Amino acid sequence: MHINPQTWQWIALALTLMVCVAVMVWLLRHRRPTAEELERERRLRLVSYGRLVDGMLVDAMEVPTTVPSAPGDETHATRLMLLYQYAIAGVTYECAQDVSALSEDLQPGQIQVGLPCSVRYQPGSPENSIVVAETWSGLRSIAARHETRPEGDFLRSHARMARSTHAAG
Repeated sequence: MHINPQTWQWIALALTLMVCVAVMVWLLRHRRPTAEELERERRLRLVSYGRLVDGMLVDAMEVPTTVPSAPGDETHATRLMLLYQYAIAGVTYECAQDVSALSEDLQPGQIQVGLPCSVRYQPGSPENSIVVAETWSGLRSIAARHETRPEGDFLRSHARMARSTHAAG
């Protein structure tokens, strides 16, 4: 069977038209992620693959913001920001993380400024870092710091063992 060149042109045109329609349908149906979704993915990625380093929680503050809710209308809200610093390879980084999306798990009154914290950062891009995520927190509380002292428990248990061995012998 032989197809003439004009038929090939119509077939190519039809295929091109079908591809263009498919791309347009995909573009119309494809929903782009919101800024909040992108930030959540970033936090989860850092929890999964980020390296840990010790840092210091410098400040926790509530920052007033205005959010456009409708054209010409603004809603006033506050954002909870954590400021922290950490050092990697002799370079000190000072960063801020907006933890407003995590406010149901994180109460502003429970945040202890001036205490050490753990920071997760991206290897190769250490300025990309977090101190809190949905499934992980690098914040330390005063109560946890005083209640759990592994080295103290270790020394106490060995001292008890030594006393019981000495008393038995």
